[in-house]
Amino acid sequence: MLTIGQLAAYAGVTVRAVRHYHQVGLLPEPERDASGYRRYGATAAVSLIRIRILASAGVPLSQIGRLLDADPPTFADAVRQIDRQLRDEIARLEASRQQIAQLAAGDRLALPPEVVTYLDRLRAIGASERIVEGERDGWILMAARWPDHTREWMPSKIAQLDNPQAVRLYRILSGIFDDDVADDAADAARLEERRPDRDLAEQAYASGQIDLGEVAQDDLPFDLLDALAVEADPRLQRLLDLMRERGWAGLARLERLAEPRAERPGRAKPSGQAERPGRAAGPGQNARPGEPPQVRRSAGG
Repeated sequence: MLTIGQLAAYAGVTVRAVRHYHQVGLLPEPERDASGYRRYGATAAVSLIRIRILASAGVPLSQIGRLLDADPPTFADAVRQIDRQLRDEIARLEASRQQIAQLAAGDRLALPPEVVTYLDRLRAIGASERIVEGERDGWILMAARWPDHTREWMPSKIAQLDNPQAVRLYRILSGIFDDDVADDAADAARLEERRPDRDLAEQAYASGQIDLGEVAQDDLPFDLLDALAVEADPRLQRLLDLMRERGWAGLARLERLAEPRAERPGRAKPSGQAERPGRAAGPGQNARPGEPPQVRRSAGG
């Protein structure tokens, strides 16, 4: 007769495991002897060894009990089912390992490979890491909302980086927003000095557009993208104000503002009202930190 410690050592488990198997009903708990100790026989040792083998093979404890008493056909069928479950679990764990491996390269976390290629191109043309990080976060929002469309947009976005005007715009903005100047007045002055360079955005608007069709009717992602940009760098609010002075609204989705025109005597259309028929965008998604891809609505948008 074996004590609980001797039984555990013989079967290759811990005393705690034996007690747990008692609690869940896998291993019958023997009566205590006159000295108050539990004594286990050979049958208990065989049962415990079988439990340990099944548990080590990955069989859930909840299924071990029925396997211990199953006839050969039932046992074989149950093993096949457990094997399928284990294969599914292995596939899930392999996917988790791949995601963990991607943590070493933050761009690849939550982004499709096409976007990662685009971000690498941004670095290659001289965009600062701060600009690239803003682009990355903006594309994370886009890919979460429209994963399939995001892949479709990337060839056009990458092609836009062959435009020298787009390259110049990214480099200018990198210089502005990488300089952490605490003086708001100085920031505003520097943006004013760059006013001629904002013509590049207008030229890019005309040359690099992505037509999203019905997707562009979904305003929430674009609102989040604009908010992301301003949160990343509050100076972008000043840039938004300057753009509005030149007849533009928005960052993620550039929008041409309508010219004021009198409709009837004593009434005039307010200046700064956005034109609704078309929304368009410039060369680069997130040309500013946290700024999203710029797109335009279809003619019916």
